[in-house]
Amino acid sequence: MKTLKFKTNIKCGGCVAAVTPHLNALEGIAGNWQVDLQNPDRVLTVETGNAGPDKIKDAIQKAGYKAEQV
Repeated sequence: MKTLKFKTNIKCGGCVAAVTPHLNALEGIAGNWQVDLQNPDRVLTVETGNAGPDKIKDAIQKAGYKAEQV
């Protein structure tokens, strides 16, 4: 498993709820992710087996948010 981190513009629990179905639909993640809302960069941490960073960024963008790998 790889751990990927992304700086996002996800700001609150409602935003997390909006991206949840998009991230959970990705094969190889299955809910193994979290957003640190206390961090000013709103870091999304994803434990992934086979989902690459581009797929994760696409899922975040489909939900209406931005993600930049750090």
